[in-house]
Amino acid sequence: MKVLGIDPGSRITGYGIVELVGSRLVHVDNGAIFTDNAQSFPLRLKTIFDGLITVIHEYKPNEVAIENVFLSNNAQSALKLGQARGAAIVAAVHAGLFVCEYSALQVKQAVVGRGKAEKGQVQKMLTTLLGLPEIAQADASDALAVAICHIHSRSLVQASGRPPSRQRATSWRNFKP
Repeated sequence: MKVLGIDPGSRITGYGIVELVGSRLVHVDNGAIFTDNAQSFPLRLKTIFDGLITVIHEYKPNEVAIENVFLSNNAQSALKLGQARGAAIVAAVHAGLFVCEYSALQVKQAVVGRGKAEKGQVQKMLTTLLGLPEIAQADASDALAVAICHIHSRSLVQASGRPPSRQRATSWRNFKP
């Protein structure tokens, strides 16, 4: 299974592709889509959409995992982040891919074992789990962590032989054990 993880942002959207080969996690690629602050916001959303469509066509992931919106004190920033997430989700759905969402707490728990882990701990664990020669760019690291979270969550659900908990049923509506 090859998973595209996405860390959405209106200025920088990180992506990371991780493949599960047997029981091994294999790093395929990671990077970021940068938008131009001088462009109108709709054009920035198009840049995110087009960039992710290109990544999807190049790497052909089986599923997509995206980080959920966090609460923000700045309503304008939260709205822009939500719109960037929307552009990313639409790109994945447009390509016919299943999309699953995870909170930052779930991602940290899956990668480090602690939901309150620091960003540096997550990045260090990623280099170990994926055998990376160096720490990836921050947004790309977050996206790789989301992909790993999805792989671990999906594997646990399938191993248990039962559908996911009610809390995640909307994300897994097409689940087939």
